[in-house]
Amino acid sequence: MELIDSKRTVLITVSGPDKPGVTSSLMGTLSSVGVDLLDVEQVVIHNHLTLGVLVATAGDLDDLQEAVSIQMDQRGMQVEINLDPPGKALAPSTHAVVLLGRPISALAFKAVAGELHSCGANIDSIRGIADYPLTGLELMITVGSSGDALLRECLGAVAAKHPINISVERSGLARRAKRVIVFDVDSTLIQGEVIEMLAAKAGREAEVAAVTEAAMRGELDFADSLHERVKALAGLDEDVIANVAASLELTPGARTTIRTLNRLGYHCGLVSGGFRQVIEPLAEELGIDFVRANTLEIVDGKLTGRVIGEVVDRPGKARALAAFAEERGVPMEQTVAVGDGANDIDMLTAAGLGIAFNAKPALREVADTTLDYPYLDAVLFMLGVTREEVEAADSADGGIRRVPID
Repeated sequence: MELIDSKRTVLITVSGPDKPGVTSSLMGTLSSVGVDLLDVEQVVIHNHLTLGVLVATAGDLDDLQEAVSIQMDQRGMQVEINLDPPGKALAPSTHAVVLLGRPISALAFKAVAGELHSCGANIDSIRGIADYPLTGLELMITVGSSGDALLRECLGAVAAKHPINISVERSGLARRAKRVIVFDVDSTLIQGEVIEMLAAKAGREAEVAAVTEAAMRGELDFADSLHERVKALAGLDEDVIANVAASLELTPGARTTIRTLNRLGYHCGLVSGGFRQVIEPLAEELGIDFVRANTLEIVDGKLTGRVIGEVVDRPGKARALAAFAEERGVPMEQTVAVGDGANDIDMLTAAGLGIAFNAKPALREVADTTLDYPYLDAVLFMLGVTREEVEAADSADGGIRRVPID
């Protein structure tokens, strides 16, 4: 290699057993030969280190290679040096693609990579974001003019053929700026349907459950079905509300999800077609900022079989999300909504990111992405939060790593 007059970019890749001091030794060597640091990326997989450093130099490239090779050889590391074309632009990735599976097979990943190639996308980097309860991989990609719609269509076809979930979002500030998130309650934040639990106290659970299922599939108008189901509760003592509230079971990962989002500065809300009297104690326990739900009418200590006030139905849920976002001064593009039924369609389509959680077909068709695993904390992975970051936050707060999912 000859002495050059203008600066050229050089990619130095160091690989080998991970050990203390490799990075500092490499940087010390680079400082001694007077290069400009442009970019650094380091990955450790099962104690094997790969360290990439992009530099600009106007010096003798033979001297650079010799200095780096001698220093790294002393530490048992391999070195590869490659020249980039002069003036090559370093553009940021355009999209983040998250893959979730249990597990993610090589066959499924091959299909994802093939579809990305067919869409004209390039994989810039890959990192693991979760190892339990699901395997999660985040791919940062750059795609040209094909746009979001084609990208989602291509990857959606892969998810339909393989047991994985795939999320696609624009990278950069658009992804990191999300600050309001709302959850449906029944069969999303909690397991089961509150109205069916109340109906069980009246001995009418089966007939109410059948109406609920039809409403969640979108076969019945939600408001009409709500009034019909609430009639079955007429005459119940108001004490049953507290009893049902005390018996609610959170979806696995729900407590972790809310706790982590609160730590990250998200404003968390519950928007439900269920009942405020049942939900509010849980919201207070979890540190929820906003609750919008229906209100059961109670007269002389008895449920009347009616709801009072504005019904929180499908359009009502979308209005509640918009009101919550406005209250917090957050534009709708920076909101996230998570739900499972047809009643959540308007809310998910209005949000900047709509996540269908173990959802009915009607909601899956319109959601930005789907989650088909019974772990609510997988929502965090789709937002770019890693399992390691969740555990580090718990540990710093006095928690214990690898605690059972709650």
